[in-house]
Amino acid sequence: MILDIALIIFLFMTVVFILALIKKDNSIVDVFWGIGFIIIMIYSLIQSGEVDLRKMIVSLLVFLWGLRLSYHIMMRNTGRGEDFRYKNWRNTWKFFIIRSFFQIFMLQGLVMLIVSTPIWYINMHSTGLPGIWDIIGLFIFGTGFMTEMIADHQLALFKKNPANSGKIMTTGLWSVSRHPNYFGEALVWWGISFYALGLHNGWYVLISPVVMTLLLRFVSGVPMIEKKYEGRADWEAYKSETPAFVPYIKGL
Repeated sequence: MILDIALIIFLFMTVVFILALIKKDNSIVDVFWGIGFIIIMIYSLIQSGEVDLRKMIVSLLVFLWGLRLSYHIMMRNTGRGEDFRYKNWRNTWKFFIIRSFFQIFMLQGLVMLIVSTPIWYINMHSTGLPGIWDIIGLFIFGTGFMTEMIADHQLALFKKNPANSGKIMTTGLWSVSRHPNYFGEALVWWGISFYALGLHNGWYVLISPVVMTLLLRFVSGVPMIEKKYEGRADWEAYKSETPAFVPYIKGL
């Protein structure tokens, strides 16, 4: 099934790339990120040929997470133009079109293949009845989903207020983590992955949350966002007092 999933992701990302060329906005790839996982979930569930309680629960969780995230990013980006990160690459990269195809869309497709491991791994196995790992997974997923959703909502309300123009969000969940939305997303994938731990060799799927956590904390999440604010006095003060990722834990 993994080759089928890889092909579907390749075709999906190619279509998104073409849409980005038409719109001249590579940041639409973020809008389609959650949708891609929903497509993987639906395909792998259909291909499994059987549906049980664990598969139904995981499929519902993936659907809720993916739909909410894609809708949130779509609404956030409407009328704003291309995100500053993608715009910077557009202005600085040579051979921009071919480079963006591989370095943005295909690279995100590869990450999607790795992070989606628990989805298709669970769907390709006869999973039986849920157990203790499922209960723990649901708790972790629920914590992460609510953290991500509340953080996004708080930031959206903050930015809607004209009085906050140019200011940094430092209240609510943002007072205990500089990136609570990213922390919540990492928890989502730890939670989903725990549903596979009761399966034969299910621990393999932990590559999903490990990769997602490392990317968000050290590669494409925290560092890229924070680079925008480097040198600002208010940012440096906030940074010195607030953990980057894990709430209340300095250095993380």
